[in-house]
Amino acid sequence: MRILLIEDDAMIGKSVRQGLSQAGFAVDWVTDGRAAELSLDTGVYDLAILDLGLPKKDGMAVLSTLRGMGNSMPVLIASARDTVRDRISGLETGADDYVLKPFDLDELVARVRALLRRHAGSGSPFLKFGGLMLDPMRKSVTQNGEGVDLSAKEFAVLEALMQRPGAVLSREKLEESVYGWGEEVGSNAIEVHLHHLRKKLGSATIKNVRGVGYRVTEG
Repeated sequence: MRILLIEDDAMIGKSVRQGLSQAGFAVDWVTDGRAAELSLDTGVYDLAILDLGLPKKDGMAVLSTLRGMGNSMPVLIASARDTVRDRISGLETGADDYVLKPFDLDELVARVRALLRRHAGSGSPFLKFGGLMLDPMRKSVTQNGEGVDLSAKEFAVLEALMQRPGAVLSREKLEESVYGWGEEVGSNAIEVHLHHLRKKLGSATIKNVRGVGYRVTEG
């Protein structure tokens, strides 16, 4: 899953990006409201973490513009503005959650996962499809009750597919979900990860829809 972190404090931004990356998310980080709007216009993000006190354009204005365009992507406000009025204003403007600085990084990650589950219409912390079960928190996968050892990128590709069971995802969409800015992506990197997944899970588990993309199947 790909997250846009919108935070102008260098120390906080670096820490949050590192923590989210270690939790398995692809993270892009911008430091002002104008850059945030340009990034959000790409439509490649699953969730945004939004500071309010941003240079160039205030975070609340960024949120208002996003919702005004009909974009329902989950937004988690992370701000030092701690009055009840601030929190109510953020939620009424369209934020899905509001966390106060300073926050615990583990709690932030848990809130991100909860918002993504809610947005996907699932209350379960696990992704299940056929005999596959994926635990995003523990980074574990089982198939018919047996554990499967995956690399970090293989896990990320499988998670992207299982977030949308049965849907066909293009190679470009999988790259957007798995890789953040600055990460080197080989021309056939996704195909290599999918090849390894098929070897570990069985060739019938992931179907190649020729000319369109890939989808997870029940095998």
